Amino acid sequence: MTSSEVRQKFLEFFKQKGHAVVPSSSLVPDDASVLLTTAGMQQFKPYYTGDLDPLKDVHPNLGRPLGSKSVVSVQKSFRTSDIDEVGDSTHLTFFEMLGNFSFGGYFKKEAIEYAHEFITKELGLRISYVTVFRGLDVVPKDEESRAVWNSLGVVDVREQGMDDVFWGPTGKSGPCGPTTEIYCKNAAGEDVEIWNIVFNQYFYPGSREELLAGTPGKKLQPLEVPGVDTGMGLERLMAVVQKKPTIFETDLFEPTLEFLGSMPYFSKRIVADHVRASVFLTSDGVLPSNKEAGSILRGLIRRAIPHLRERQFLDAITPGGEIKKWRNISDVAKRIIEQYSPVYNELESNRDKILSIFTDENTRFRQLYEKGKKVLDKLIVQSITDGSHRISGQDIFNLVTTHGFPLEWIKDEAGRSHAIELDLDSFHVKFKKHQDLSRTASAGMFKGGLADASERTIRLHTAHHLLLKALQIVLGPEVKQRGSNITGERLRMDFVHGEKMTEEQKLEVERMVNEKISEDLPVIRSEMPLAEAEKLGAEHEFGQKYPERVSVYSVGPKEATPESPRFSEAFSLEFCGGPHVSRTKEIGKFKILASGASGRRWNRTVPQPFPC
Repeated sequence: MTSSEVRQKFLEFFKQKGHAVVPSSSLVPDDASVLLTTAGMQQFKPYYTGDLDPLKDVHPNLGRPLGSKSVVSVQKSFRTSDIDEVGDSTHLTFFEMLGNFSFGGYFKKEAIEYAHEFITKELGLRISYVTVFRGLDVVPKDEESRAVWNSLGVVDVREQGMDDVFWGPTGKSGPCGPTTEIYCKNAAGEDVEIWNIVFNQYFYPGSREELLAGTPGKKLQPLEVPGVDTGMGLERLMAVVQKKPTIFETDLFEPTLEFLGSMPYFSKRIVADHVRASVFLTSDGVLPSNKEAGSILRGLIRRAIPHLRERQFLDAITPGGEIKKWRNISDVAKRIIEQYSPVYNELESNRDKILSIFTDENTRFRQLYEKGKKVLDKLIVQSITDGSHRISGQDIFNLVTTHGFPLEWIKDEAGRSHAIELDLDSFHVKFKKHQDLSRTASAGMFKGGLADASERTIRLHTAHHLLLKALQIVLGPEVKQRGSNITGERLRMDFVHGEKMTEEQKLEVERMVNEKISEDLPVIRSEMPLAEAEKLGAEHEFGQKYPERVSVYSVGPKEATPESPRFSEAFSLEFCGGPHVSRTKEIGKFKILASGASGRRWNRTVPQPFPC
């Protein structure tokens, strides 16, 4: 059975069970709490929290309501935790998550029965055993799941604890509940987990640590509408279905590994994973950069490229040992686009853009690599000559930060090839300090991208709030801020929008902002719990981490007061630390000086207010 057949079989199975089939969401989520999409449930979070009604509210991926309280999807997912482990037989960055979800449509009995039927009848696999929650003093044992499994003929039901089969709560409070996992044997006869079924059954008014400690006064509360959230990694499942020893022998990777030919197997796995992940990231609009998701993308490409050096092949070595040529990473990307385009059409439609990014990064990195390699070679020779056979943490730090040389390749060239000791402890201390300084510098002394707290700067900061709201009204509610920089001379805002603004749109944004300025609307600061601010729909910056209690600024209506801010009628409502003017008329006249692409995937506007 091919991976394409398994994907389709999964979707069709749950469609027949009354589930709405929902396309995969982007790897770049509209969720400030996460950088990339890590699980299938992320696009359905508003339905679990009750913020959206699956029968009434429009789902962005469908353009219409879900029409059901139960959905199914095959979700593109990405996790950064295992990047350094990729190259062995099991770890990946990008993966596909098969999942069925329910927000009040069904619960444990149906979820377990569906999973059992799909695994045993649709796929023809034998379940080795399953796990259920054994219970804790303050959390009941999951006897219901055990009873359902037993009724289906699964007698090997193993009890596990909180660390294994109980999800949540995350943060200082939230939903939580037991899980049940399904294990099947792989080609080596080992039991591997292939499916995890989470039951959001309770709400706990405290942290996970408080739950474990049995904190007095805090008790589990049954959720009014319990939910089901399941996840089954396609790559691991295919290794079991196709009886392969590792995920890399399945038809998801075999075409790429075959194309890479006689490269060392470790290198082939890294290239196959990293290029596949990079293709999907670039298709979803991520561009290589030194920040956020862009830095992850650049790191993946730059780790993959050196593995493609043709010196891996004996016939590519000249008598002097020089490298004849490099294998082109864009050719690998082409193969992956061809393989996955029938399933993910966006790969073909973005083909030229994807390949252009790979070509540009390949050229840039090869230049960096050759320079860095010369520096590393000198360090290796020097360490051998002086008898230390050691490279200091400072020298490693310089190679990584100044020359852009991947740490993985320093380990490979110096450590594995020449048995040189690397002072990695010292390097990691220096590198962490470097990262902390970078974060501090990029955050600035003031919140919101302010360079200072001067009067003009403060006026521009309030204009920023009006600008964002006007952009959303004129261009569409999907416009989201992705950064800003405010000085005493001008305001610059980076924001997500698929097309360049027209002159008519810029004029309309200007008109709208100046209208709100002339209305002399009150600007009011309020403090409230994070959950309350999110429920009100307050805007917040992508990727920003917020405390449990936040500051929110509202602009308008005219009748608003600090005692009665009237949030539902406000023109603008945003998470913000300030400072701001007290009324919009203090801003002055507003003018957009420039607008265009920022060099990433976002638009950029540079407006400026002038005194009245």
